[in-house]
This record gives sequence, C-alpha cells and structure tokens, in this order.
Amino acid sequence: MKLTFATVLTLFRILLIPVLVMIVYLPQHPWSHVAAAAVFVVGALTDWADGWIARRFNQFSAFGAFLDPVADKLAVAVALVLIVEQAQTQSRLMAILAIVIIGREIAISALREWMAEVGHGRKVRVQWMGKMKTIVQMVAISMLLYVENLLGMPTYLVGQILLAVAAILTLGSGYGYLHAAWPSLRGDRS
Repeated sequence: MKLTFATVLTLFRILLIPVLVMIVYLPQHPWSHVAAAAVFVVGALTDWADGWIARRFNQFSAFGAFLDPVADKLAVAVALVLIVEQAQTQSRLMAILAIVIIGREIAISALREWMAEVGHGRKVRVQWMGKMKTIVQMVAISMLLYVENLLGMPTYLVGQILLAVAAILTLGSGYGYLHAAWPSLRGDRS
C-alpha cells in the first residue's frame, strides 16, 4: 500500500471526525462552537488540499482513491447528525435536509460502485453541480456548527438557508448522475 502525503491528509480528516464529536458533546464552553466549526473547516480544507496535492504532485494511490470519498461522506454525515440533534430552530426541516443529503450520498455511491462493476464508471464522473453542492454544503455546515452571530450576521439562519440550497443542488446533481447512468440501468449495451 502506497501512503502518500495526500493520503495522510485524508487519514487526518478521518481522525478529525471523533474530535468534532467530542467537542460538540463536551460541556459547553464559550469557545465550543468556534472549535467545532474550526475542526470542520480544517477538514474541508484538507479535502481540497489532498486532491490538489494528489493532482499536482502525481500522488495518486488506489488506497487514497478509495479513502477520500469515504472520508468526505463520513465527515458530512456525522456533522449533519450532530447539527440535527442540536438544532435550535426548524429541527424537522433540518432533519429533512440532512436526510436528502445523506440519502443522495448513499444512493450515488452505490450507483458509482455498480457502474464501475459493469464497466461504465466513466459515465458517472463528478459534475460541476456536484462540486458546487460540496462547496455550499461545507460552508453551510461550518456556519451551523458555529451557531453564534458573526459581526451581526445571523450565522445559524444563513447556514440553514445554505443547507437548503445544498439539498436542492444535491437533488439536481443526483438527477444528473442518474440521467448519465440511465442507459446502463435499463440494460442498454452502449
């Protein structure tokens, strides 16, 4: 197994997940929300960095290619569960948005795996809407973890709005993946 620096960053991102959980569940201190948001932001930045490093320095590995999306989905799912549990307002809406986002991640991961097994993996590549969804989702989750107003901005409310936008983008990008995979799902031999 080749352990590149990009893969080390991905492993670090996975190790940040229990740190986030501990920060959220430890007795609240004035800095708890800042620390939770900071840990998530560091994880999001390492997600960007490991991809950039892998491309820039040709540090691709099979283990890294497997681990990177796992780390992304684990971090987002855990953060969303924590946010729903701690939701200050609109807890049902927050739960529905989390269900949409996590459900799509599971469905598209299964679709990609199946498409790769049948030799059509290239048909379900990452699309621009999926990248936009990831950016909006990361900002939304960071704001929802931060909770407090920032320079007069209602951070939590803005985070809720952005999470709704991320859910809409999630559905749109999910549709794009299904549309690309539909001929294979129907059994077309192309």
